Amino acid sequence: MARTLRLAVAQSTVPEDPTERGALRAAGAEIRALMAEAAAAGARLVQFPEGAIVYPGKHVMVTGAAGEPVPADWSRAAWDVLREEAESIAALAGRLGLWTVFGSIHPLTPPHRPHNSLYVVCDRGRPVARYDKRFLSNTELSYLYSPGQQPLVLDVDGIRFGFALCIEANFPEVFAEYERLDVDCVLLSVMVDDAPRARVAQAYGTLYNYWLGYSVPAQFSATAPAGIVGPGGRWLARCPADGRPALAVADIDLDAQEPDVDIALRLARPWRRLARAGLYEERIPVGDARSDTRTAF
Repeated sequence: MARTLRLAVAQSTVPEDPTERGALRAAGAEIRALMAEAAAAGARLVQFPEGAIVYPGKHVMVTGAAGEPVPADWSRAAWDVLREEAESIAALAGRLGLWTVFGSIHPLTPPHRPHNSLYVVCDRGRPVARYDKRFLSNTELSYLYSPGQQPLVLDVDGIRFGFALCIEANFPEVFAEYERLDVDCVLLSVMVDDAPRARVAQAYGTLYNYWLGYSVPAQFSATAPAGIVGPGGRWLARCPADGRPALAVADIDLDAQEPDVDIALRLARPWRRLARAGLYEERIPVGDARSDTRTAF
């Protein structure tokens, strides 16, 4: 049985005003063009940034008449266009036979604020899961969104995926949790112009020995382009750092023979699990004065 999956990670242009209907439609069209490109490259799954259809800028949605922060008025958003674009993306995913993961805002029942979410559309064109951002920034929590409640793990062709969004990169417990849930790859989608965020993402591949997809808006790619990190922390593929829409494509291969991947999967990850499970407890010397005394050579 094959244990590989070709992953495409996109950097697409993310608009920041949910009231600009034309910009939302342009974002959807760009997503669909990249989906077609991913399918032509043999990808089985394609990942897009946080808020790929729209990531509402805080200065657009939470600034009052006098410049003060105010709760977002979500009635202003073009919800009909957002739904139409999401449905068009799903329909194309079905025609292409391509699993598609993309960010958008998910409306709740008023007066609850929406979730900031990643939609997962299967290769038959149906939305099969949604990840809601659990750790929000102060502005997001205060004025924009409702937090999510749980992790999401999904199996595609025998490969286990976890999902995370942007600022959650600053919460290591999210990524440690996915290691405990035995994922093979975490898809981290961001909306940030921040080189350290990409280095943190790379570190999780090193620490937890899984693949990691890092999707960033095209307009921020000059700082840190989208890409795919392998187990052990090596960038396997990256988009050009030129501000333009693009794809990075690499295979998730559970039987990979590259030395760094092989060591990460078959030596480092199992050993670290043993170490966390109490491996050292019976080896700790008890009652040894040379061990207990810490003020002498």
